[in-house]
Amino acid sequence: MAEKIIGIDLGTTNSVVAVMIGDEPVVIANQEGSRLTPSVVSWTKEKEILVGDPAKRRAILDPENTVYESKRFIGRKYEEVVEEGKRVSYRVVADEKGDASFDIVNLGRKVRPEEVGAQVLKKLKEAAEAYLGEKISKAVITVPAYFNERQRQATKDAGKLAGLEVLRILNEPTAAALAYGLDKKSDVKILVYDFGGGTFDVSILEGGEGVIEVKATAGDTHLGGANIDERIMEWLIEEFRRETGVDLKRDRTALQRLKEASEQAKKELSFKLETEINLPFITIDPSTNQPLHLQKRLTRARLEEMIRDLVDRTMDIVKKALEDARLRPQEIDDVVLVGGSTRIPLVQQKIRDFFGKEAHKGVNPDEVVAVGAAIQAGVLSGEVKEILLVDVTPLSLGVETYGGVMTVLIPRNTPIPYRKCETFTTASDYQTEVEVHVLQGERPMARDNKSLGKFYLTGIPPAPRGVPKIEVCFDIDVDGILHVTARDTGTGKEQSIRVQASSGLTQEEIEKMLKEAQLHEQEDKKKKELVEAKNQLDQHIYNLEKVLKESRDKIPGDVVSEGEKVLEEAKKVFASSQDVQEVRRVTEKVLETAGKVGGYLYQHTSQKPGEGGDVVEGKPM
Repeated sequence: MAEKIIGIDLGTTNSVVAVMIGDEPVVIANQEGSRLTPSVVSWTKEKEILVGDPAKRRAILDPENTVYESKRFIGRKYEEVVEEGKRVSYRVVADEKGDASFDIVNLGRKVRPEEVGAQVLKKLKEAAEAYLGEKISKAVITVPAYFNERQRQATKDAGKLAGLEVLRILNEPTAAALAYGLDKKSDVKILVYDFGGGTFDVSILEGGEGVIEVKATAGDTHLGGANIDERIMEWLIEEFRRETGVDLKRDRTALQRLKEASEQAKKELSFKLETEINLPFITIDPSTNQPLHLQKRLTRARLEEMIRDLVDRTMDIVKKALEDARLRPQEIDDVVLVGGSTRIPLVQQKIRDFFGKEAHKGVNPDEVVAVGAAIQAGVLSGEVKEILLVDVTPLSLGVETYGGVMTVLIPRNTPIPYRKCETFTTASDYQTEVEVHVLQGERPMARDNKSLGKFYLTGIPPAPRGVPKIEVCFDIDVDGILHVTARDTGTGKEQSIRVQASSGLTQEEIEKMLKEAQLHEQEDKKKKELVEAKNQLDQHIYNLEKVLKESRDKIPGDVVSEGEKVLEEAKKVFASSQDVQEVRRVTEKVLETAGKVGGYLYQHTSQKPGEGGDVVEGKPM
């Protein structure tokens, strides 16, 4: 039987795992029994790693060591996320490469977003293994359609760190189209409106007879449900400051409580017209040393005014995608909603007004992406009949040329996979090295676009400018990940390329992290063994203590003394020992003593069963 391949929606707020069972995709519940796993990771002082709901519960108690919404920082430079970093309760810092990382106090080191994503993926992988009863090593992982090359590669690296071979990076709207069943319909055009926790995407897809073709995609990786939470938080902070003169922005614990309350208020206002936000003992008044409480009523109408511009921004992106696809709103057959933020009534009203119809409600917006990923996984494993996915690259790709201009090789919305080669030359006489600066974006000047890396072609024979011919090839794969090669056509040979990665993890760094993870895996296993051994010891201590207490007058003094001596040693070991062998050795001692006591009671008690009084169990424990 072929190995199962799982589909994972690695979300900003929550993540979901699904798998094909027969012809049906099944969403798998996690270890806590929930189908949604919060994308939250927390590190304790004992360096224990908590993931999902247990981590989310720790966020208020330990905000500095609990990371949420890490997807907003994955594959991004620190300078790009400075403002976003101010809105979270943990510390976002730059690592030695200038990439966004998290300063985790309990670990005493920086943690990259890939490592956080890997912990979430690992939890989902383990949940799938428990459900299926087999080892899982392969997955399809989804990303926002508007993720750039660096963010896609970072997501792939997170999978590698979690022990998963990522067979495909799939765009979330394309996954939603699969779950919607677009491949089974004929000549249908759908628009996927994906308003997730941290990103907004819109894709227009056409389907029929087993083929799904992406016509256009547009989006914003800085726009999501978290921005709505932030608007509520800002309102609460401002109202509280106006009423009390105290600024809650400086209190990390208060910020985390405000975030949770804001998220809850947003959810409630999707089905209620007003809600009360009540946070007792939110902070201490510095002038009086008295506790302060926050209590505010928020109406749906006020929330809609707060977020109207955010929802309008999503509709501007919808219009842009329609223009790119050369379609009018009335030519769209169905609007498929993805992401929890699509439950907001204002969002649904805007879609209804713009398209003149209700959005399609047949798929669960929280689970639809993972279900689509599972279907794609089924295609790759051969469980599902072949579905042809024709996806597109979300942003233009090119190189910097003379004068700091961005020369596009692959325009955005080009169907992928795709390969394009172009010939360039030198800008100076007798130049022996050429810098190929790879860029992604839509601006005409190189400096205004995102740098993906710099490639140096060395060993060019000296010649006047304009004579050497350097062929640069861009090869974009099905995951939307770019591979660049350069060749000097004058010599007819491939030249060595020195790649200077502008960010991201090198293969060596990934391997180092994997080794560390394996080391921690052994540590975790030992910790678990120790906990289980101590639990057993505790149970046997309790039993022996109970028997000695209840039958003290029926047992000789030397047997009682021996039992008490063994108990004293056992309690010390239980309290402080970190050696599993020592715990097991003392457990054997307790069992042996309990056996002696039980045997003595059985042989020497004058009381026969049924004669009244206390009944003593007549078997050794």
